[in-house]
Amino acid sequence: MSENTRVTFPAATGVGSMPGADAREAAKTVTGSLEDFPHLAELPARGPGADMIGRTAGMLVELYARVEPSGWRLSDRPGRDTRRAHAWLREDLDALEEFTQGYEGDLKVQAVGPWTLAAALELRNGEAVLSDPGACRDLTASLAEGLRLHVADVRRRIPGARVVLQLDEPSLTAVLRGQIRTASGYRTHRAVDRQIVESGLREVLGASGSGPTVVHSCAPDVPFALLRRAGTDAVSFDFGLLTERDDDAIGEAVEGGTRLFAGVVPGTDAALSDPAGSVMGVRTLWRRLGLRPGLLAEAVTVTPACGLAGASPAYARQALAHCVRAARSLADNPE
Repeated sequence: MSENTRVTFPAATGVGSMPGADAREAAKTVTGSLEDFPHLAELPARGPGADMIGRTAGMLVELYARVEPSGWRLSDRPGRDTRRAHAWLREDLDALEEFTQGYEGDLKVQAVGPWTLAAALELRNGEAVLSDPGACRDLTASLAEGLRLHVADVRRRIPGARVVLQLDEPSLTAVLRGQIRTASGYRTHRAVDRQIVESGLREVLGASGSGPTVVHSCAPDVPFALLRRAGTDAVSFDFGLLTERDDDAIGEAVEGGTRLFAGVVPGTDAALSDPAGSVMGVRTLWRRLGLRPGLLAEAVTVTPACGLAGASPAYARQALAHCVRAARSLADNPE
């Protein structure tokens, strides 16, 4: 992708999760705070099926999962846990639809990506799906089809929206490095070949159809180059975890047209600096990379560092509003 084909995004959005268990309150907060780029809120405090793994497992086509003491495990048929995941998602979509009547603009939905899902979901023998290449392929295909249906449903409910699909991949770097532990905890699963990882991501990102895509990770050492090759339009990350080792990858991403979703606002309750202070590190990075200041607003969307599930409701509202103000500061004063 060249800079001339850079996909445009609004200046600020959230990551995904929100505190509490009230879908209508969460949708009201998100749509009220992020008027130009709301997202479908996730409320993991409600319990199994509303958590990120259970929610995404509920989207799978012809694959089902149930809760075991060790986590989510594939099963032969849909059961109570699948029905609960479907019900939570339907409730969240109903609430979002209510608060986006007549909305036209970008709207983000999130799901766990294929490799974090493969690391978290268990086969019937208790080992991670990641341990079985054939099971990984089946999971990837099922997820891609499930997300295609999910995106289509959101487009039907909110016809004025340009739906942006975000894949959450916090375990991606650990998968690539062979750091995911086996069920016993004494060994780790073999690292997955980078080309296989890239291919799986590309397949699931394709579920967006013609819509824009984002891959999010709030873990260190995000593999920017691999994600770009897989076809994502934007990479979302915790800005505080960047090191100067990431400079070349960041510079290449920006110059190649990839949008940066920079997580600069703390995801749990904290004293917030002035908006300009929150994006000072982004300006510093830009100067260090020798990038054109005027490119900042075109290349950066401001977000919290990670999801807001661990925050208080009051802080979550404050954090989202702060992202909007910080993005405005970045646009008004890129230098």
